[in-house]
Amino acid sequence: MRVPFGLKLAYTGFMAVLVPVYWSNYGPTNFLYFCDTSLFLTLLAMWTETALPASMAAVGLLLPQFFWCVDFTAELLGFHLTGLTSYMFDAHHSLFLRGLSLFHGWLPFLLVYLVLRLGYDRRALKAWTALAIVLSLIAFFLLPPAGAQLADPKKPLNVNLVFGFDDARPQTWMPAGLYLLVWIVALITLAYLPTHWVLQKIRPAAPSS
Repeated sequence: MRVPFGLKLAYTGFMAVLVPVYWSNYGPTNFLYFCDTSLFLTLLAMWTETALPASMAAVGLLLPQFFWCVDFTAELLGFHLTGLTSYMFDAHHSLFLRGLSLFHGWLPFLLVYLVLRLGYDRRALKAWTALAIVLSLIAFFLLPPAGAQLADPKKPLNVNLVFGFDDARPQTWMPAGLYLLVWIVALITLAYLPTHWVLQKIRPAAPSS
């Protein structure tokens, strides 16, 4: 057993709490966020002990979650950087609900641990990129944009930042469709590719499984 059984149980217990709480407060579309989708990939990787789902989540999350932590720390100290983590200080969300979202801080470390234990599957870059594009298109065409006035302020909008970094208002630097394209290309070139290269270096490729 390459992943300790106790860790599997602890993570599964966390998910057993988070999923119904998030569903009842945020609704099912919240699970279309990259980070929430990665929670399920991590769960799959733990119980199947296969490298691909853990590698996909690692490629997609390690750098973005680092910036989440930077933005959260800045907000905690009273500085407003991007608005990425402003929801963590929104009184519409209970402390318990916001506490669950602290997984953004520890999930990257768990993913690194899983990749070290299970190996890095090089197919992860293509697989995650395809998944991220699909999730981004769904968020752009089917979900509420930044600045939308929702009956329930806890419901997600601007999922995966496809309308800009501030949920309160959409970006105005360029047309929305062009921004979406630039955003996807930026994620691939500035986040996914560098992470892919580094993970290949620090952990030999896992056998296809």
